[in-house]
Amino acid sequence: MASLNSMRRMFFILGGLFAIAAPLQAASEPEIIIISGGVSLSQWEQYKSQPHDKWWMNFVRAARIRIQQIRETDSAAQITWLVYKPAYLRRAKEEKKDLVKLIDSVRDAYHVRRIYFSKTSELLDYLNKGRDREKVKIADLEYFGHSNKACWMFDYSNAIDSCSKVWLHENDLPKLRPGMFSKDAYVRSWGCHTGESMNAHFLRATGVPMWGAEGKTQYRTEELPALAERSGRWRK
Repeated sequence: MASLNSMRRMFFILGGLFAIAAPLQAASEPEIIIISGGVSLSQWEQYKSQPHDKWWMNFVRAARIRIQQIRETDSAAQITWLVYKPAYLRRAKEEKKDLVKLIDSVRDAYHVRRIYFSKTSELLDYLNKGRDREKVKIADLEYFGHSNKACWMFDYSNAIDSCSKVWLHENDLPKLRPGMFSKDAYVRSWGCHTGESMNAHFLRATGVPMWGAEGKTQYRTEELPALAERSGRWRK
């Protein structure tokens, strides 16, 4: 029979071998992030020849459609939905409805993590460190909202007529943390014109291509946004 000291040495050696053979901690399930910008106010837009956002749900419904698509292919997907809240609080006064409650009903129906933001820095903070980006990479990032060729405009014609005070500009993209995206991440901006400049800046800043539109996009009731012009195209 082996001595007690011999048995202790054996367990020590086996324990060391097990520690060497044990795999490194696997990365967690990647995250899908959907962003909804804010809609304009009727008081600014109603008398224009081409008014924006007659329907307050433009960017909420588009996000809901995309979330539903993802859920149908992966019921366990880790989805986070970021919504620019101040715009919906202001529009709620016009609609005389609790729009936040209606937005939260989408969260509950599709079991997503809903986070409101009111400043660009809050959005960047979540993208960079809302989860441990060493373990939880972003596999899918999509934006629904107003935009031009250089930026996402979260409050276009909501706080000020035909202007925006809160935006994510292409020059802010280097603030995104390196390595936050998964190897084959899918990134898409569903707003207008972001395939004309912002997509190139996104690629330079992150190493990940971003699909964007050349020209305007049109938001629809039961479909994802589409190109509004014959000359338009999606590009990355």
